[in-house]
Amino acid sequence: MLLLAKFAGISVLVWFYLTAKKNGEQPIKWAVIGLIGYWIAWWAVRLTVVAGLAGVVTKSPLLAFVVFQIPALCAIAAAFLIRKKLLSDIVVK
Repeated sequence: MLLLAKFAGISVLVWFYLTAKKNGEQPIKWAVIGLIGYWIAWWAVRLTVVAGLAGVVTKSPLLAFVVFQIPALCAIAAAFLIRKKLLSDIVVK
């Protein structure tokens, strides 16, 4: 079930690294910031939203699968916003 989360985490790492490299910033620093932001958002949603819904969807495997993908989707959205903020900070310099 966590396949999407793992794939997205690696994708965020590469995405932030390449974006920083393209803009002349520190790629390792950006990659770490992106990955930490992704995982914090993933865990926050997992521990709040999914923990509350897990008991409700136990009878339907398809619905359970969809609910367990919510943290990855929210974490991807958080990573997008983090990247947007990092890019806007470059212009300010």
